[in-house]
Amino acid sequence: MKYLDEFSNPAMAEKLLEEIHAVTTRPWAMMEVCGGQTHSIIRHGIDQLLPDGIEMIHGPGCPVCVTPLEIIDRALAIAARPGVVFCSFGDMLRVPGSSQDLFAVKSAGGDVRVVYSPLDALKIARQNPDKEVVFFGIGFETTAPANAMTVHQAKRLGVRNFSLLVSHVLVPPAIAAIMESSTCRVQAFLAAGHVCSVMGTSEYPALAEKYRVPIVVTGFEPLDILEGVRRTVLQLEQGRHELENAYPRAVRDEGNIPAMAMLRDVFEVTDRTWRGIGMIPRSGWQLSDGYRDFDAERRFGVTGIHTEESSLCRSGEVLQGLIKPHECAAFGKECTPRNPLGATMVSSEGACAAYHTYRRLELVDAK
Repeated sequence: MKYLDEFSNPAMAEKLLEEIHAVTTRPWAMMEVCGGQTHSIIRHGIDQLLPDGIEMIHGPGCPVCVTPLEIIDRALAIAARPGVVFCSFGDMLRVPGSSQDLFAVKSAGGDVRVVYSPLDALKIARQNPDKEVVFFGIGFETTAPANAMTVHQAKRLGVRNFSLLVSHVLVPPAIAAIMESSTCRVQAFLAAGHVCSVMGTSEYPALAEKYRVPIVVTGFEPLDILEGVRRTVLQLEQGRHELENAYPRAVRDEGNIPAMAMLRDVFEVTDRTWRGIGMIPRSGWQLSDGYRDFDAERRFGVTGIHTEESSLCRSGEVLQGLIKPHECAAFGKECTPRNPLGATMVSSEGACAAYHTYRRLELVDAK
């Protein structure tokens, strides 16, 4: 299978690991920004194959995980209203709010539907003009263009019973926030290839220069990640701090120009709260003035809902790379995928879910 099997080749992986071991002379701590990369690292045991001095810090790159609790509660409030069809990707249905999740709303009679595209939600709205149809639009720059295009289509077609609950966040401001934290240990970043396939790489050289950290754009297969680590270690060892694109088969420096044009039309940059982290200035999108009528928060008057995180769940520290998932006392005990305390244990890209799936037995037994 092209671009899959050849990027999991054991012989090539061994060669890359030998090169990484050969050039590493001192400890280094690097952060993979993307939750998909985290799962690949843990699933394939890449972190255990690297030199002892190289630490992989798992970053806030899981879109489900960083969706703030107050947005989840706003989604729950909207979904529970009569006459509303609430549409979402399946990974959001089990993310816990303050007291329940979307599955609970559905079991209580709410019309909550899993869709595979925001365009599916728009189709439902056109087929049900007597219903208010809401799509839960979350994620990083990767998923935003499809959501933007759907709102653009709704306006063009005059579908007024469709709206978008927006919780889109941006990667570069998060990198800046991590580097400016007083607890930061990160010395380099593996940047998310799918984000850069949309937005290009233009924002990263300034970050690399300002914070003097290497940033290497990396894919998601084992060889992609090992090549990203190899390039990052070489930069660190040589005292360089540059942007490198180690994922050229998917990422162009200029990005996806039509997608970016759609984003500029439909969205505008705003401050965003990240679950477990807090507010990061200019780190997200909201609907622009021309599309404000499609804003579900405004339409349903739920902007006043505010919440507090669980004191038992340490997912915020996990998202900031301050602790590993198993260092939380609730890991594998009070907090499991069946009964999650936080989104990092629910999402298919969450670090806690990755550790529970691939490291659970060795970690829980070791406690």
